Amino acid sequence: MKAFVCIAAAASLFAWAAPASAQFAKPEDAVKYRQSALSVMGTHFGRLGAMVNGKVPFDAKVAADSAELVATMAKLPWAGFGPGTDKDSRSKAMSEVWTEQAKFKAGSDKLAAESVKLAAAGKTGNLDALKTAFGATAETCKACHDAFRNK
Repeated sequence: MKAFVCIAAAASLFAWAAPASAQFAKPEDAVKYRQSALSVMGTHFGRLGAMVNGKVPFDAKVAADSAELVATMAKLPWAGFGPGTDKDSRSKAMSEVWTEQAKFKAGSDKLAAESVKLAAAGKTGNLDALKTAFGATAETCKACHDAFRNK
């Protein structure tokens, strides 16, 4: 868990310290970056989902930590969708990411906003509050995946 926090903190500092166009030497680096950020976010979102769905016992500390990491990671991957990254064969991103950039940006902004609410709910220690915020965040994720991600 501490490793994830360190990775997230380092990645977030790096993301804010440099302009998006200067972050990556090659498009492949940007794809790797965004996939890594989305993977870490997905791992912690999955931990929350397991608690929300009763698959594992609710642990308020784990929930709060995971929700906070989701909120942090939700800010990061978008810089990795720059020019030339649409050609990478490892990418699951649909061409609409680049052809419908305003819609894609609106989706990423909505995820960031919902994940902040998720982090706030996680801090309450209340499972019902977490369930509500988790559901709204999950709907945002699904909408973006449906519109912009190949299966």
